[in-house]
Amino acid sequence: MGLKPYLGLRGNALLRAAVALVVFPTFTCYGYNMSVAGGLLTLQAFNKQFPRMDTINTEGAMKAENSTIQGTVIALYTVGGIFGALSCAYLGDRLGRRKVMFGANLVCMIGCILMATSFDFAQFIVARLVLGVGIGGYTATVPVWQSEISPAHKRGSNVVTDGIFVGAGVSLGLWIDLGLYFVKNNSASWRFPLAFPSVFCIIAMASIPFLPESPRWLIMTGQIQEARNVMSALLELEPDSDEISDVIHDVQTTLAVCGNTSWTAVFTMDKQRLFHRAYLACTGQFFQQMCGVNLITYYATTIFQEYLGMDEVRARILAASMGLTQPFGGLLAFYTIDRLGRRPLMTWSAGAMAICMAVLAGTTSPEAEGHTAPLVVAVIALFCFQFIFTVGFSGLTFLYAAELAPLQVRAAVSALSTATVWVFNFLLAEVTPIGFNSISNRYYIIFAVINAVIVPSVYFFFPETKGRSLEEIDEIFAQSNNIFDPPRVARRMQKTLRSSTPDRSGSGSGGENNYVKEEVKA
Repeated sequence: MGLKPYLGLRGNALLRAAVALVVFPTFTCYGYNMSVAGGLLTLQAFNKQFPRMDTINTEGAMKAENSTIQGTVIALYTVGGIFGALSCAYLGDRLGRRKVMFGANLVCMIGCILMATSFDFAQFIVARLVLGVGIGGYTATVPVWQSEISPAHKRGSNVVTDGIFVGAGVSLGLWIDLGLYFVKNNSASWRFPLAFPSVFCIIAMASIPFLPESPRWLIMTGQIQEARNVMSALLELEPDSDEISDVIHDVQTTLAVCGNTSWTAVFTMDKQRLFHRAYLACTGQFFQQMCGVNLITYYATTIFQEYLGMDEVRARILAASMGLTQPFGGLLAFYTIDRLGRRPLMTWSAGAMAICMAVLAGTTSPEAEGHTAPLVVAVIALFCFQFIFTVGFSGLTFLYAAELAPLQVRAAVSALSTATVWVFNFLLAEVTPIGFNSISNRYYIIFAVINAVIVPSVYFFFPETKGRSLEEIDEIFAQSNNIFDPPRVARRMQKTLRSSTPDRSGSGSGGENNYVKEEVKA
């Protein structure tokens, strides 16, 4: 039939290969790099090589100064992530999804190698920046590519798997830290963990050329025959079928109606309310970071060892075990995201995380020091927080940003929202050592309050997108006149949809037609 082979796979098998060969290694690498550095900060070999970040063998003013330096160096990784994500606002539509993902993985691999081979403090700093640029680039692009090749009725569960892989990476980084902790007085104890994630980059780079490009991007750039071949493989239809021809016509019509496809359109407020939608996408990612997850992920080992008074081995075992809760939380999100919806998962999770942070503030107070019961409760709260975060925020906010983004500026909105992740990731990595050092357990109270504020914010401002085509999401905002309207309009449309459309589940011939019409248009 003249089809371009994609590993000899078609339909669901091809989608599963995309997840296994690109989404899994990239987001596992992302999670791994979030956690692995924190476990190295307490290694004697690491502190001997980089004494300016040593907070274990120092006290008083020197410890305070080193805490600041430590936070800055760890946070520089997120500064690179900001620039990597923002670059995709322009490169995502100019080069295509696959080229950007390949290039970002290459940069990430270079960053890993530079870190692992560092003998000088300056090289380590540069390596952190390079690593961040690479990871920022692919975290802004992979969810867009994934959503554009996923079936409409499975878009939520497919993209939310990102959270499972992030959790797996976090846990893997902590367990590797634990294993190499026993390699005493040898730089391999920290060089190997920093070099290891380059394996994930190699897997992704080797796989990307054999997987399909986004059909939407191909149509937008005039590569119609290639788009036909991609849709034929994804939908298991003939390339010249009427169904695929109709989809291509619909996408071309939508692009013509949209007009301005420049990434700068995201800052306009016409009938489509592009800026409003970009603002909500970025706010969701702001919530993902400011709930406080990375003060725990980055500094898990340090929290257990320095602030809960555990010995080095026990601290590492608990930190690594805590990371294992994230994949389970991601699995729960996988099975509930398309049933319960986005808003319930975010609101319930934020409320529960607020309780966890409040419990941590109380159980780690000076009055509780030396008592076993508060220590046990604090550990339970840390475990619960990691699990709950993955259910409601880890992969969900990446999904939500892609769903809110209209056709013509999806790459730009994804880039801006992912840059928001990195901006506040940087803030937390920078201030957390200082926060613990200056206000101790009261640092948790800040995040208890922020999580409590997230609950009404989601309820009043964020519309439900569960089960909706991208065109229906467009209509929610087209019918909205202010920032409070989208949730109300979404509820009203849902009532109308239930009464007028008996089957939108994707089952039967009607469901498949909806899948072809709606998802490839996405």
